[in-house]
Amino acid sequence: MTRPAGGPVAVLGLGTMGAGLAGRLLDQGVQVRVWNRTADRTAPLAKAGAYTAAHPADAVAGTSAALCVVADGEALGAVLHGPDGVLSAGPYPGVLICASTVGPDEVAQIAGNGPTVLDVGMLGNRDHARDGELRLFVGGEEQAFRSVRPLLETLGKDVVHLGALGSGMRMKLLLNLLMGIEVQALAEAAELATACGLDRQLVLKTIAGSGFASPVMAFKSRRLASGRFEEPDFRLRLMAKDLMLASKQAAAVGLSLPLATAAAETHVRATEQGLGDQDCAAVTRALIPKSGTDT
Repeated sequence: MTRPAGGPVAVLGLGTMGAGLAGRLLDQGVQVRVWNRTADRTAPLAKAGAYTAAHPADAVAGTSAALCVVADGEALGAVLHGPDGVLSAGPYPGVLICASTVGPDEVAQIAGNGPTVLDVGMLGNRDHARDGELRLFVGGEEQAFRSVRPLLETLGKDVVHLGALGSGMRMKLLLNLLMGIEVQALAEAAELATACGLDRQLVLKTIAGSGFASPVMAFKSRRLASGRFEEPDFRLRLMAKDLMLASKQAAAVGLSLPLATAAAETHVRATEQGLGDQDCAAVTRALIPKSGTDT
């Protein structure tokens, strides 16, 4: 693996993935400047040697690359264009890496369509981020990609340049579309098994060990078996957002995706039921009939 070159790196957004990415860079001897909307999340990284910035513009000062890892397009817009945002005083001189999952067309609208903007779809969880085991799918100009490839290879075991800006987000939405459908299918099978009187734990164990299960289904079967959805690997509300974005992309190109539409509706309903900050496997709770009789 090539050691990343250049100056310090900013990490904006210290949620599950952002904190893992910042920790990975610190472990590899990279100077890191961090910012988060709620400052308490910066404390562990500051203790590990990161500079804690007062605002996004402070975080990117003197850096060669800035990783934006926030929840959605609204948050990304605030980080880039809000008061003391990354772009509030003019163009960012380094490479701006948008790793937040937003609509592919939103990347250019929010971050600009300049030659030093990349979008990166990340495949993996917080442990993968912390250990440099992510798979990274990148969109943007070739020269910008080459300039930060050593940095990206520090964060991921596979780094693939797909093409024009927005390509990374398109790949990420495709992958999350598959995950959302798979996890919902697993949850539906488990709930049907329970309703029919089968042993839920045995059914989930059987599915996880079968040829029908993908790695993510085998992994999520443990969540469903335990019924514990706190400390999420991937929040349900973010899955709902990504499924809606995938459905929107399909509509834009004239495709009808019935499974994507159904999964998006179920995840939105689960979010409306207050499950949004739990792990995405909590979608199973939206499948359970409510007790009582409708009036």
